[in-house]
Amino acid sequence: MEKAIEAEGLTKYYGPLLAVDHVSFSVERGEIFGFLGPNGAGKTTTVRMLTGLTEPTSGTARVAGHDVVREPRAAKMVIGLVPEGSNVYAELSVWDNVMFSGEIHGVPREERKRRAKEILEMFELYGRRKQKAGKLSKGLKRRLSIAMALVHDPEVLFLDEPTSGLDVQAARLVKRIVRELNDNGTTIFLTTHNMDEANTLCHRVAVINRGRIAAIDTPERLKMIVEKTHSVVVSFSSRPSWLRQRLEGLPSVEGVLEEGDKFRLYTGDPPTVLEAVFELAKAEGLRILSLNTSGPTLEDVFVRLTGG
Repeated sequence: MEKAIEAEGLTKYYGPLLAVDHVSFSVERGEIFGFLGPNGAGKTTTVRMLTGLTEPTSGTARVAGHDVVREPRAAKMVIGLVPEGSNVYAELSVWDNVMFSGEIHGVPREERKRRAKEILEMFELYGRRKQKAGKLSKGLKRRLSIAMALVHDPEVLFLDEPTSGLDVQAARLVKRIVRELNDNGTTIFLTTHNMDEANTLCHRVAVINRGRIAAIDTPERLKMIVEKTHSVVVSFSSRPSWLRQRLEGLPSVEGVLEEGDKFRLYTGDPPTVLEAVFELAKAEGLRILSLNTSGPTLEDVFVRLTGG
């Protein structure tokens, strides 16, 4: 069985600017595949080449066995695309948006009606089917965008920042829907800046940096790149101006990051740091409100691979 997505030597120049540099990877059928990278790394250009929106300078891209340049129509019929920005038609109703998307993809009318009802019910939008899309909240528009991308029953769904800007409840619903779609056989290609989202949703993750693939593997295997990077996270009842400098000077502390009301102390020796934190708190009369240790995160991997 062919791969869901195959990129071979994908390269894109914009004039003298090399945006994507001989990128090669494949995505298995049934995977949720994360695509991570800093702004300007080549994520969007790569996705545009994979979905046929931008023609590569060189290299090939295939989706479900279809070359997106040589077989654009066949490729588009197996692709569902949800951009980061809203692509709904504000003056059309929720129902008409889905029906119009189905018509664009050549779905017969009766089949469109059946699929529209089924998908809108899945996304808890059927009760709003007569409402103008422009009056929906951002979270509801995001759900509608995904519903529009699914009306032709694509094999591969490209999702660009699906939970960006959503509140917690809306984001959780979108992630639940992504898992359900994947459970039913849809391959998901997910671009995101949310490291926790990538860690919990994706079977494998690729990190692109400066137009090249820096690493591809499962989230847990990628964390082995920085397996010695552990951290101690601590918060105190007060934050005197000298506190960060003192924390940076503790034994075995390799770096300190402020996270809201907490300090994250990076270390290869958590027990030594824990003991030093307790001694500092006792000596300075500081009350510890919370204290935790954690292993390396996908964010640590991302920062290491992208030179942050």
